[in-house]
Amino acid sequence: MQALHTSNINAWKPNIDAASSQALVLALEQGQVLFLPQLGFVLDESETPFLSPSWLDGSRKNISLEGDKVGGAQGAEQDLARLAAMVARFSNQATSLVHQLFPHYAAHLHQARTSYRPAPVGANAAISWKKDDSRLHVDAFPSRPNHGERILRVFANVNPHQEARVWRVGEPFEAASQRFLPKINKPIFGSAWLLNTLKITKKKRSEYDHIMLHLHDGMKADMDFQQNVPQQTVHFPPSSVWICFSDQVLHAAMSGQFMLEQTFHLPISALQHPELSPLKVLERLKGRALI
Repeated sequence: MQALHTSNINAWKPNIDAASSQALVLALEQGQVLFLPQLGFVLDESETPFLSPSWLDGSRKNISLEGDKVGGAQGAEQDLARLAAMVARFSNQATSLVHQLFPHYAAHLHQARTSYRPAPVGANAAISWKKDDSRLHVDAFPSRPNHGERILRVFANVNPHQEARVWRVGEPFEAASQRFLPKINKPIFGSAWLLNTLKITKKKRSEYDHIMLHLHDGMKADMDFQQNVPQQTVHFPPSSVWICFSDQVLHAAMSGQFMLEQTFHLPISALQHPELSPLKVLERLKGRALI
C-alpha cells in the first residue's frame, strides 16, 4: 500500500461531494497519510517573527495552546498573545477542514492539543530511545490510556526556507503487529488498577493500551526493524498539509522545522470502517476483546 493518498484540495473549507469524502475516509482509515500539497497555512506578516525557535522556553520541544494562552513559550505578554492567536487560528482552520472532509466525524470529534514546533527535528536530543521520534512508531502514551479511541492529526509545514518535513512511513499496522505481538505478555494482574490509583495514568489501562505501549516501545527498541522493515521516505514541502491516524500509521520524523499540528480524538464508533482500526485488528489477531 502506498504511504500517501494525494488530494488536490486547496481550501480550508472545501466543497466536497459525498463520493470524494468517502474515498478520503477509506484511505485514512486504511492507514494512509492524506497529503494536501495545494493547501497551506499562510502566516500574516505580523506573525513571521514567530518563525524562530527562540520562542521556546526550554521546558519542552513544542509550544502548545492552553485555553487562550500558549505553554512552553517565552516572550513579552503582548507577543505571546499574538503567538497564541496564530496557533488558535490554525486550530480553527484545521477543525473546519476535518469537518468538511469527514462530515461523519464532525459530531464525534474531541479536540485535543494544538501545538507549534519551531525547532528543527532532533534539536532537543532525546532523553531516551523511547522519546526518539526519528524511530518508526505508532502513537501511544503511558499516562493517557484511550481504550481504542483514535488519534487523528492534522499537520502543516510553515517553513519559510523551502525546507520539507521529512518522514519515514513504515509497513501497515497489521503487519507490524504480527511481528511484535508474540513478544508481548498480558499485563500483570492488578497493574492497571495500581497505576491509576497512584495517578500515574489518568484512567485504568485496558489490555489494548498495554499492547499499544509495547508496540510503540518494541518498534523503537528494535534497530533491525527500524532499518529493514518495508518503508517509504516522504517529503512534505512548505505550504502543504497532511492528515493521518497516528495510532495506526508507522511514522518517524527525520528532518524539518516550523510545523503546526492539531490533534483530535475520535471514538471507534464514529469510524466508517471500524474493522480497520488498531483495536479491531489487534482483537482479531488475539482472538478476544481487549477493552
